[in-house]
Amino acid sequence: MLKTASKNAVRNLQEFLKLEAAGGILLVAATIFALLMANIPATQRAYEWFLGLQLTITLGGLGVDKPLLLWINDALMVLFFMLVGLELKREVVEGQLSRLDQVLLPALAALGGLILPAAIFWWINQDFAAEQNGWAIPTATDIAFALAVLGLMGSRVPVALKIFLTTIAIVDDIAAIVIIAIFYTSDLSILSLVLAGLGVIGLAILNRMKVMSLVPYMLIGLFIWFCVLKSGVHATLAGVIVAAFIPLRADDDHSPACHLEHTLHPWVAFAVLPIFAFANAGVPVLGVTTEQIRGGVPMGIILGLFVGKQLGVFGMVTLARLLGFAQLPAGTNWGQIYGVAALCGIGFTMSLFIGTLAFEHGDFNLLAGVKIGVLLGSVLSAAWGLLILHFALPKR
Repeated sequence: MLKTASKNAVRNLQEFLKLEAAGGILLVAATIFALLMANIPATQRAYEWFLGLQLTITLGGLGVDKPLLLWINDALMVLFFMLVGLELKREVVEGQLSRLDQVLLPALAALGGLILPAAIFWWINQDFAAEQNGWAIPTATDIAFALAVLGLMGSRVPVALKIFLTTIAIVDDIAAIVIIAIFYTSDLSILSLVLAGLGVIGLAILNRMKVMSLVPYMLIGLFIWFCVLKSGVHATLAGVIVAAFIPLRADDDHSPACHLEHTLHPWVAFAVLPIFAFANAGVPVLGVTTEQIRGGVPMGIILGLFVGKQLGVFGMVTLARLLGFAQLPAGTNWGQIYGVAALCGIGFTMSLFIGTLAFEHGDFNLLAGVKIGVLLGSVLSAAWGLLILHFALPKR
């Protein structure tokens, strides 16, 4: 049984890496398309009109009325967070997060890559209360984008290095989920939270009774999403909650969680994330001045992603190694670790997502600054990481 689980874990990881890399390339295309739409006068108004379309769904007097942009961010992204939850559950039970010696180094690296970017952003914006709300924006790593950039180096990349980057990004996702749940909530509705709690109890009962059909989990999950949406807590966290209760293993070795993960993964990689990027990355850049780029929000994000991430990740790896807490991944060297640390500054999807939460009720210019900062910081990190890895990786 253990041998079978180990083989499944390796196969799942290989499929994961392939899909994330391919999806990252599509993310780049969707971002470029959004930038073109937002900067060509003939398409700019159509782009804004499309994202502002009002969509209403009602049932029995209850309903949700939001523009298309918020449907993408609050509803479609639930599938992304559900996938993250399923991946985390699998990795904790039988994958890279199942053993302390495997997770210690990337977890420490992720911690450094969280603290230093947040500190840099806060320091730059310390005199501006509204801007400080975006402190978490440069703490994220976009796993799809980062693996896509790493994949450009082809077979020169050791498998252990890919696993190291993947594990850092997964730990980053855990941190992002906690940050969103704690720091980016609006006024709470106790009644909605209580109803959501009843839904969670229902999921726990299904799991306890070893119900293997995904249908009841999804139905209760839809109820939880609606309650969480109305509660003030960000609705995407409902996806993580549902994922936590879907059974990983059945008596016949069938895995409902893995089945759902494999079903969701192509849809998330090739549809959900590109749609999100298209909806959120479009910012007019033709009229952007150096003064705007040097503003507190964009500069805090750029320096947080490009400087804070690589120094935080690489610094914690160096410290852990000097103190004897962990060894470098097998077959890697310090240059390769530094190159991966630079790639961790590719925030993109999750950084944009946190930015929309941080400034969704603030000045429009703040949100535009977020997009500029995330795009520039991510591009700089990708280019620098590729340059370092070009010299650090073995030649063909």
